[in-house]
Amino acid sequence: MHILVTGSSRGIGKAIAEKFLKEGHKVSGFDVKPGTIDNVSYTHYIVDIRKKSMYPKLDTVDILINNAGVQGADDVNVNLLGTIDITEEYGIHPDIKSVLMIGSACVHTGSEFPVYAASKGGVVTYAKNVALRIAPYGATCNSLDFGGVITELNAPVIDDEKLWNKIMDLTPLKRWMSVEETADWAYFMTVTNRFCTGQNILIDGLEAGNATFVWK
Repeated sequence: MHILVTGSSRGIGKAIAEKFLKEGHKVSGFDVKPGTIDNVSYTHYIVDIRKKSMYPKLDTVDILINNAGVQGADDVNVNLLGTIDITEEYGIHPDIKSVLMIGSACVHTGSEFPVYAASKGGVVTYAKNVALRIAPYGATCNSLDFGGVITELNAPVIDDEKLWNKIMDLTPLKRWMSVEETADWAYFMTVTNRFCTGQNILIDGLEAGNATFVWK
């Protein structure tokens, strides 16, 4: 199958692209940065998803994974409006198999920077809209709403021992996800899964569900 992954030059997006390549698929990657994957089945495009004039003509996309996003830098136009434009261009057609949004745990709790939280909230609602529209094609659309993931973008808290210990105190599993784990989830929800659709799936090590029971 032909997979399109946005934000594919590093972190979660790169890991997802590499997972699909490992499984034998053809992958196209969009990013504002140069490509970092060396594989004959991978094609990289320098694309700012805010600018539809930069969108290339592609062979039919079977699976679309909307991963590109920013925090504190034009969040709404990248995270929400860019995701909508990419999906309308490449993901709404009779041959689509699955569309996946990378949401955020913050949409379930609100605990993030305000505009970022709002932009991701829009993404998970849009996922339900897309699910309804592509269901007649037998296709699925869900969002994976990750909590903490070990990436370079999260280095400011990962590398700060005091902040990291505070985060771990709030996380019952006492760790964050690896990017490889996020890729496994993306593969499962778009290839293995054929019936779950229109869902916003929280994957955060139970951080959002942490509760303390006090009793005498």
